[in-house]
Amino acid sequence: MYKNYRVLCVIPARGGSKGLKNKNILNIKGKPLIAYSIEQAKECSYIDKVVVSSDSSKILAIAKMYKADLACKRPSYLATSNASTIDVLKYTVNELKKKGENYDYLVLLHATAPLRTISDIQSCIKNLVNSRNGRNIFSVSESDRNPYFNMVEKKNNKIQLVKKSSYVARQQAPIVYSMNASIYVWPVKNLMKDNDVIHNESLVYVMPKERSLDIDDAFDFKLVKLLMEKA
Repeated sequence: MYKNYRVLCVIPARGGSKGLKNKNILNIKGKPLIAYSIEQAKECSYIDKVVVSSDSSKILAIAKMYKADLACKRPSYLATSNASTIDVLKYTVNELKKKGENYDYLVLLHATAPLRTISDIQSCIKNLVNSRNGRNIFSVSESDRNPYFNMVEKKNNKIQLVKKSSYVARQQAPIVYSMNASIYVWPVKNLMKDNDVIHNESLVYVMPKERSLDIDDAFDFKLVKLLMEKA
């Protein structure tokens, strides 16, 4: 709880993965990957309940082993590669509401971004609550590539900058950010009426690159594993 607001954390984790098989439960330092996000959420004093949502019995068993407050089996229509994460969150909120549980804020943590810290999670919650008018907040890091300077696209069979500009040095271009798929927070009332993450009233929380890696493929996994094993 933060400032008397009840905070729910949901960690979604499908059993299937196209980019890297079983990535949510791959072993790093003797633990399945998802365990790190569960432990971070449990150690965050602002979070009142930690829910793992999955279609996989194995993932749900691991969630119980690492003391998630609820291991929630999601319906099959929310377990496809095309299923919206926001729809998974809304489903979870509604299921808890049926049990008489209501929350003011929802934190989404992806299991594939274990390098975040508890302080990062707390800062996202605090920044959104204290903003008073933020629609939501999500974590980002400064982008390695800048569309105003060194990102190109093929358009009408010609190569051109994604953003046309006259900048001759990277330092002159506006700073842009990459969403790092680590932390998202919504007021529940906003989440339940939104279908998109990015809005004009959205806030961002900037994290350093070394805590912003998200595991999509085997290379990402090797890199994150190396960093965690050396920590």
